[in-house]
Amino acid sequence: MTSHLSGIRLALVRHAKSDWGDPSLDDHDRPLNERGRRDAPVMAQRLADAGFRADAILSSTALRAATTAAHFGDALGVSVEHQERLYGAPASLLLEAAAERGAASVVVVAHDPGMSVLAGRLSGEIGHMPTCAVATFTWDVDDWDVATALDPASWTFDTPR
Repeated sequence: MTSHLSGIRLALVRHAKSDWGDPSLDDHDRPLNERGRRDAPVMAQRLADAGFRADAILSSTALRAATTAAHFGDALGVSVEHQERLYGAPASLLLEAAAERGAASVVVVAHDPGMSVLAGRLSGEIGHMPTCAVATFTWDVDDWDVATALDPASWTFDTPR
């Protein structure tokens, strides 16, 4: 793709696979495991190679989400904005955060069950967002308030496996 398409674009990214090896760690502080460290840069590059151009990347403050988001920031050339409210956020809050950001093209990196619920609601088909899955949605309007009231014009779904 050449330049920015008109319309609203949203990419939902579930954080990559996390490490459960240290039971003393708080859930918020769990890092990525080996598979997560491998998948995150691959999926980020796939999104970039597909022509997705982001104006903003919003991430949960949890270590596994922030680390995943950093790979997407590197691949897309956009700095990551960390939002504590995205940690464990329900679907409605994930969409609200993207809309409030006001950018034409937003990536949100967060957690389940919110990510799967939102992806399912927007697509009508996605049942589950595995770790490091990426779902993109496009609306043929330039206003988030209108976009969030409509079904997306198109969507894609990609997983590391």
